[in-house]
Amino acid sequence: MISVFDLNLRHLRALSVIATHGTMSAAASAVNLSQPALTQGLAKLERRIGATLFDRRSDGVTPTPAGRMLAERVDAAFAQLSAATRAAFRGSSRGFARPEALMTTTQMHAFLQLADAGSFVDAARATGLSQPALHRAVRDLEQICGVALVERRGRGVALSIVGKRFARGLRLAASEIAAGLSEIAGDAGQPARLAIGAMPLSRALVLPHALGAFLRTGPNVAIEIFEGAWRDLVEPLRDGVIDLMLGALRDEAPAGIVQRPLFRDRLTVVARAGHPLTRKAAPTLDDLALYGWIVGQAGTPLRAQWETLFEGRDHPPAPIECGSVMVVRGLLVDSDLLTLLSPDQIAIEVTTGMLTRIPLPGNQGIRTIGISTRVDWHPTAAQSAFLDCLIDAAAMTRIQQNQ
Repeated sequence: MISVFDLNLRHLRALSVIATHGTMSAAASAVNLSQPALTQGLAKLERRIGATLFDRRSDGVTPTPAGRMLAERVDAAFAQLSAATRAAFRGSSRGFARPEALMTTTQMHAFLQLADAGSFVDAARATGLSQPALHRAVRDLEQICGVALVERRGRGVALSIVGKRFARGLRLAASEIAAGLSEIAGDAGQPARLAIGAMPLSRALVLPHALGAFLRTGPNVAIEIFEGAWRDLVEPLRDGVIDLMLGALRDEAPAGIVQRPLFRDRLTVVARAGHPLTRKAAPTLDDLALYGWIVGQAGTPLRAQWETLFEGRDHPPAPIECGSVMVVRGLLVDSDLLTLLSPDQIAIEVTTGMLTRIPLPGNQGIRTIGISTRVDWHPTAAQSAFLDCLIDAAAMTRIQQNQ
């Protein structure tokens, strides 16, 4: 599949103008190009992406479904660029009024590679451009925008605060156009990309079930899974590095993020099979406080839930802080330690008789599990199909857990 950075931004931007005006002559006037130049540019774009974007008639042109869809994606991309430049360059008296209209995909590619690589040397290797060409592309962007995007630090470089904001806008814009190209190519093109941020709970049951169902539909999709806690994944989500996050939702959605609940998860106390507490019908907090605990690191949701459980009283000993469910499960099997986990995370161990669940006293340990996406995210057909699989998997695994 052709890369976003192989295309001409000016030709892409003209798509919605052509669709709006209905004739090449009127569109050419609106974008300050000659009609032959715009006609040739459109023809070149269609050849590059392998699709007809407009039906030509004697009285004008009409967008094809592919042309309409790509024009919408390109409009969304330029909205991202415009928002990024306004936010990043607010207060600057230098530069051009609409820098996004003057950028090239070569400049975008060079800057994003520099942002990812952290040096001109590594960015040059990644892009195939020479270091002087990279320096020139970044310098041209700085002149267009009227602000410093890169700070020189000794022999290295780092993005300025403004540069980081700008990189996010460029990345989101490129993602929009790439999604449009992917949908046009369909199964004939390279695999479409689906990047999932998986928080600990989601990895046990819901995500594997959803992925299994999704893959059985035979999609032409390359799936990447990024594991981490919420704080590790939220910025990659905002940057467009990942498409969606699955796991515990915040009490209030952060700025720019939409949260979609899937189910309510109730934490349980987990112990080894045959633990002394299993002989009690309804263990109390006093009973639970008699044993040592494995807790999450300070600042994690599980740690907060544990502290809330024993709020107003002395906390029981917690000799081990650990965020790895795999390590925690191993520790539980060989000791009388206790921990707080979701039933999903120890479903197999409970079924095989290695671990057991001890109910929490009262109505505690409830949290909402769901999907987090960007406010302005427009999923592709494949991404929408995966969302449907996630919803179905959440419902199915709840039924299994309640049986």
